[in-house]
Amino acid sequence: MKIPLLLFLFVSFHLQAQTITGSVTYISDGDTFHLITASGEKHKIRVEGIDCPETSQAFGLEAKEFVMKEIKGHEITVRTSTTDRYGRLIARVLYQNKDLSQELIKNGLAWHYKFFSKDSTLANLEIMEREKKAGLLQSKNPIAPWEYGKYSTQ
Repeated sequence: MKIPLLLFLFVSFHLQAQTITGSVTYISDGDTFHLITASGEKHKIRVEGIDCPETSQAFGLEAKEFVMKEIKGHEITVRTSTTDRYGRLIARVLYQNKDLSQELIKNGLAWHYKFFSKDSTLANLEIMEREKKAGLLQSKNPIAPWEYGKYSTQ
């Protein structure tokens, strides 16, 4: 009886969010990058709560360039929540008193990824940017990255 409880506590502890600080070494695209800690640990990070256009989509390169300008080579903090099917850490990215998820939406370079995120702040930011027709939302019918992939392989 005690062993299952101990196993549950051990697993629960390791599934909890953790905070990691490090430097950004590589930007894959607007919502994925590589981080290295002071101790040399390497992590692939997927920005939580948002989805940026693919680099082959309108505003995809702009999203990647924005992230490079904002965080590449800088020390940042990530708060991980889980990992995705590719083994990337899903994390909120904090730098210079900013949240990268929020900044990408505010600059019209990402969608709130509602399927995976119930964050009302991100949802409200996207609504405001839609009204302003900022960045990727200036198109009459912008295609979200999760839809774009379906069409690009047909």
